Amino acid sequence: MPRDHDHSHELRRAGKRDLKLALVLIVGYMFAEIIGGIISGSLALIADAGHMLTDGASIGLALAAMHFSTRAASRRHTFGYHRLEILAALINGMTLWAVSVWILIEAYGRFTSTPQVQGGIVLGIGSVGLVVNIVAASILHRSARHSVNVEGAYRHVIADLLGSVAVVVSGVLVWAFGWHIADPILSVLIGVLILVSTWRLVAKVVHVLLEGTPDHIDLDSVCRRFEEVEGVDRVHDIHAWTLAPGYEALTAHVTVKAGYELQAGDDTILNRLREIAYGQFKVQHVTIQLETATGTCNENHQEDFLVARPNGRTVPQQPLDSPPQA
Repeated sequence: MPRDHDHSHELRRAGKRDLKLALVLIVGYMFAEIIGGIISGSLALIADAGHMLTDGASIGLALAAMHFSTRAASRRHTFGYHRLEILAALINGMTLWAVSVWILIEAYGRFTSTPQVQGGIVLGIGSVGLVVNIVAASILHRSARHSVNVEGAYRHVIADLLGSVAVVVSGVLVWAFGWHIADPILSVLIGVLILVSTWRLVAKVVHVLLEGTPDHIDLDSVCRRFEEVEGVDRVHDIHAWTLAPGYEALTAHVTVKAGYELQAGDDTILNRLREIAYGQFKVQHVTIQLETATGTCNENHQEDFLVARPNGRTVPQQPLDSPPQA
């Protein structure tokens, strides 16, 4: 078992606790914003209240994904349900974009017919909402660095925090100067900021779904360290991907040097390679296949990026049925 297994579970527990605290804050205040938006006639306040509703839904979705992802693996789902957290993050990102589009459409209509807004109510409720969002964001900040699922909920809260800032500014302009046009203008700003802040989350989720290499794993470095192990000639057919937040997997085919007694050194080589993957690259699921020649490997290799490695060693391309080059 990887030595950081317990640490990963501790981060998961902390993430659940932070999500629950943020959910209580946001849902508890959401109703005040909805009522205040209806009374004051402010689109900015109603938009922020609607986004707070999606905040609560996103946090609930993140918590549900965390709960169901702990279900045991089965013959049908051999990796369990870890990917539910990734799907939850994707849904959160798509929801944020939908909210942004709605805000922009509503704001466009108000440019031609600007309603009267009660700036004092907007300012008061918006100020309290800003404080609530700051507290919720600070609660989720730590866990968001370790989980793309929590980050999805965190992005919702950050977007809502930006919206609260815009609501406060709108309230000040309407209350102090009577600039009612500030409400739809700042609503547009809210929508644009949500779109921009969500892009990074969606890009990260898509990278995971495409089974892209995790950012903290450099495959060139992995190959270089593997090839430093006594008896190893070269590494091929290597893959690394993210199964779930904090749960990375790596597979590799490792060719031993000609004349090396594979039967005698099998366990020794495997143990050293696993220790490198677990300890130095923080991989939680490692599968390594030892081979005496690349000709015994029938997989479709897609590893042109490993032909010339940064350590100066060049591995020329060769047919799979040819012997490995030293």
